[in-house]
Amino acid sequence: MRHQFDGCLTAMKKHFLNPCLAALALALSMGASAQKRDDAIFAAAQAAQPAVIDTLQKLVLIESGSANVTGIARVADFAQARLDALGAKTERIKTSNSERVMVKGVLKGQGRLKAMLIAHMDTVYPDGILATQPYKLDGNRLYGPGIADDKGGIAVILHSLAVLQSQGWNDYATLTVLFNPDEEIGSGGSGALIQSLAAEHDVVLSYEPTAAKSMAKVEGILLAAAGTATATMEVKGKASHAGAAPDEGRNALIELSHQMLATEGIAKGIEGAQLNWTYAQGGLVRNQIPESAVATADVRLLKPGAADKLQAALVAKTQESRRVPDTHVHVKMEVGRPPYVAGERGMALAQRARAIYAELDGRPLFFHPVTGGGTDAGFASGSGKAAVLESLGLAGWGFHARDEYIEIDSIVPRLYLTARLLQDLAKQP
Repeated sequence: MRHQFDGCLTAMKKHFLNPCLAALALALSMGASAQKRDDAIFAAAQAAQPAVIDTLQKLVLIESGSANVTGIARVADFAQARLDALGAKTERIKTSNSERVMVKGVLKGQGRLKAMLIAHMDTVYPDGILATQPYKLDGNRLYGPGIADDKGGIAVILHSLAVLQSQGWNDYATLTVLFNPDEEIGSGGSGALIQSLAAEHDVVLSYEPTAAKSMAKVEGILLAAAGTATATMEVKGKASHAGAAPDEGRNALIELSHQMLATEGIAKGIEGAQLNWTYAQGGLVRNQIPESAVATADVRLLKPGAADKLQAALVAKTQESRRVPDTHVHVKMEVGRPPYVAGERGMALAQRARAIYAELDGRPLFFHPVTGGGTDAGFASGSGKAAVLESLGLAGWGFHARDEYIEIDSIVPRLYLTARLLQDLAKQP
């Protein structure tokens, strides 16, 4: 998952978060009238903790960076075998744009609930990462590349379903599990399937990690995440000899720099948009005035239509002035993952989750209002047909960085939360 918490609100709040949503999220995070704990589910979750740790170790020891097709296939083998053992009807589905595979498992029950649980198998780490960042235990922390984001999510799904099976629970019509292999690179090959499958279900539970208690003080869930897009600015100029005839050229690199500075803060006037220029390249050799240059920007979106408005603003701004005469500027926008906003039904899910967490000795569940990172919950909520809730995975930190870890004492509460939430949803009319 491409996100970062500050423990309460992210830096994205000042750009994206509706103040009413923020106030509601914070209010709902405070206090809950605790219901009686389900001792059978709790005991089963406690009994499952050693098996969860074993699963985490097995998954972490399989390197599965997004480019590692072989490693992802090994994670898929592991996950499919576990779903088979749970009695699911499983299949491997090739992504639409690569050789990577998704794993889908479907369980059929005797009730009415149609729920979908999603997590991803890929990580951001390069091959060989385990040599310098090994799996290890240190007190309440288990370390390993991808252990929180998102192998912990896979483990919570598999073992929560096992906990429910141990209680003989089958009060559902369909439970669908989908593990995709490309979340860290935008889910370009799996997003359409996530969206279409989600539309067939009542609820979608997504298992990205939540922030570690060592950072956020309390565990939480997520109410909104930005959509993603890429803005590209290309400048065409004219090449010439940099020493003998520089004035005959039209320096595309200079013009690109001018336009990047001119548009640096352009998203501030567009609600639900954020833009940061993150990469630029111009020229081929030292002694030639560059005839072309290109820059790309990371774009985050939380409002419908924000991408179109941002592109229009970029085009208009780049046509206002030229630093280098006779250069041509072209801007394009490629929208990737859509934004996730819990909405009214997602907020109702969050309230149920909060009440269930409170069964654990009044334990609080914080509602993170928004993160600037994108998640597959955006695809899941794309059709508007399913209620969606994000960050039901394990508590951890160091995502996309060195020394990623999960907190062991979040395992039992998170198993309990998923199991009880599914039971509670099945009882709703």
